[in-house]
Amino acid sequence: MTTWRSDQAPEVAPVSGLRWALVVLRGLALALVTYGCLLLLLLVRLVERPLCGLNRPVTPLITQFVCRAAFVILGIGLRTRGSPMRYKGAVVANHGSWLDIFTLNAVQRIYFVSKSQVAEWPGIGWLARATGTVFINREGREARAQKELFEARLRAGHKLLFFPEGTSTDGLRVLPFKSTLFAAFFAEGLRETLHVQPVTVNYHAPEGADPRFYGWWGDMEFGPHLLKVLAQPRQGWVEIVFHPPVAVADMRDRKALALHCERAVRSAFSPRAPEVT
Repeated sequence: MTTWRSDQAPEVAPVSGLRWALVVLRGLALALVTYGCLLLLLLVRLVERPLCGLNRPVTPLITQFVCRAAFVILGIGLRTRGSPMRYKGAVVANHGSWLDIFTLNAVQRIYFVSKSQVAEWPGIGWLARATGTVFINREGREARAQKELFEARLRAGHKLLFFPEGTSTDGLRVLPFKSTLFAAFFAEGLRETLHVQPVTVNYHAPEGADPRFYGWWGDMEFGPHLLKVLAQPRQGWVEIVFHPPVAVADMRDRKALALHCERAVRSAFSPRAPEVT
């Protein structure tokens, strides 16, 4: 998997003075809500799993509550255009930040598809596993087994969300969509029933800040970036645009479907810098 990198280093500003108070207050509130609700989720899952198996009728609501609460705690505005689809299938979006997890979960009930390495990340990996994230390895001998797992979750009716760019960026561009995972939608028995909904995510930095403020890419560490967001007095906002879903059966093949979704996402993207593909 290729990691996108920028020629320009991200802005790093020291945290000082009263901003530390914001870090502490917001950080504690976010931790209490996140891990308190995670404990509740795990308890509910003890009942939900034997009764419902792969289906999760209750626990996604807890995840959605946490993500909505995170925006209130951080002070980041959240706006939407359009509506999440009601069809079975998947959602695809551009990828600009770790905040995408909160952004896209806050407005719909979904399960993320993530690279297998995320499962091993301290703290984040545990949360991802608890919320039903599908971990995949797009390379090597495991690729076929991962594709079968992907298909199994779709057959179970899970609305999966993945990032076809294959990497996060600085939030100022949309990279070409890779068509690999789109192949799962064309499996026998799935193509005729599934839809895919493209979604555009636009991050708007706080007034006067670097336009890449919310972007998280390359070799950037999670801790310092989280600290920067927590310490920001006046936040910006994020806009989510839901595009019309497309029936997989109406697409010729995975490449045509990937291109259709990429064009839809680009159509509502609001770049603040020249796109580089």
